[in-house]
Amino acid sequence: MAKGAILLLLSAVCLLSLVGTAVADQHFFVEGQVYCDTCRAQFVTRVSENMPDVKVRLDCRNRTTNQLTFSEEATTDKAGTYRIPVDGDHEDDICEIILVKSKDPECAEINKGAFAKRTARISLTSNNGIITPTRTANPLGFMRKKPLPECGEVFKELGILPEDLFD
Repeated sequence: MAKGAILLLLSAVCLLSLVGTAVADQHFFVEGQVYCDTCRAQFVTRVSENMPDVKVRLDCRNRTTNQLTFSEEATTDKAGTYRIPVDGDHEDDICEIILVKSKDPECAEINKGAFAKRTARISLTSNNGIITPTRTANPLGFMRKKPLPECGEVFKELGILPEDLFD
């Protein structure tokens, strides 16, 4: 009976050491999209435009100490998408994609309003039920200086504003 308990204990220790190694060797990819909020709506509309050559940054901070544990910048491609490789498990961290810089002077404002989405949080751990290594962040947008003329029609279609405001 004692031999069985010892064997079981050794098996458990070996298994835990393998799990620790697997977590240390985790590789993730964070993907996302950056758009120009052409209507200053704070969400993607049918007239939003994907933004190439935009800088974004992935920052991970320890949730207890707020110490920066990982930071990596990327630039969007022609379609306004980015892909950031990440090594290691960040279960104890809060990780966010942050808009850094737009090259388009007409669409470079980062909304600082109360309901603005300035960052997109992303989970970078294998202990969250997601089995693929790719994590997709919510889209983030820079705001255009002046809304496009067709934005009134877009808002009407969405039922956001009364029609008489645009007549």
